[in-house]
Amino acid sequence: MAGLKAGAPTPKDITVHGLSRALEVTFSDGAVFRIPFELMRVYSPSAEVQGHGPGQETLQTGMREVTLNGLEPVGNYGVQPTFSDGHSTGIFTWDYLYFLGAEQDKLWADYEARLAAAGASRDTPMPGKTAKGCGSH
Repeated sequence: MAGLKAGAPTPKDITVHGLSRALEVTFSDGAVFRIPFELMRVYSPSAEVQGHGPGQETLQTGMREVTLNGLEPVGNYGVQPTFSDGHSTGIFTWDYLYFLGAEQDKLWADYEARLAAAGASRDTPMPGKTAKGCGSH
């Protein structure tokens, strides 16, 4: 398997932990990350979440209980999860999964700050979705 960046760590093992709602990824450099599905969902690299440029991001809420319905390989560079709320357009490259794992604490803090600034919480339903990230998409 190859990453998008030359010499970047690549996954040696990927395990979906349904009960604890986390994706465990062991990389070639020895790093092991347990990435919560919620973190993956709120930081999905899709245009729906990230927008088409800086400042166009859509704050994701109500994803605390989101689960994975599927995880498909994409070429030799990533995976495409299908989340329980129907979101399935984000392609998570190995580099991006490594970033999510390595920067979890910072990303959670940033997410909590953005929620607070918006007067929302992790459990606030997304507009047009049902509570807990399980609405139709």
